[in-house]
Amino acid sequence: MREILCFGDSNTYGLIPGTKERYKENIRWTGILQQKLKEQDCRIVEEGLCGRTTVFEDELRKNRKGSDLLPVLLESHAPIDQVVLMLGTNDCKSYYHDSSGRSDRRESILRFFWSHRSFSEKKYGNRNMIRSLMNSQWRHPDS
Repeated sequence: MREILCFGDSNTYGLIPGTKERYKENIRWTGILQQKLKEQDCRIVEEGLCGRTTVFEDELRKNRKGSDLLPVLLESHAPIDQVVLMLGTNDCKSYYHDSSGRSDRRESILRFFWSHRSFSEKKYGNRNMIRSLMNSQWRHPDS
């Protein structure tokens, strides 16, 4: 069975806007994806958390920094065949004082994955998935 980790924020969690409630599983996008892939022997691993960011820590709500949590989740759900990343919306909050702006969002997300490349290739996950993420046009400035 193929394992697909859906790693994201409140959209992945399925938060009903204006409430603290969650949509039922069959209404959340991850639940719909699970139903569509059921016949293809796939299992969706849902890891959504309200307020999660790619690289920022929220002073009021701890443990929202996705780059810190991804290694733990890759290990706890190993082996993972694919990752669907649904992050970046919360990074745009003004109190993070991110001066990079929208044009650099792709770079931030790729840097997020780049930081976990060696961890993922050596121990967890599908090597082809990690390679496809790393073979993009963008390269880490330190490489």
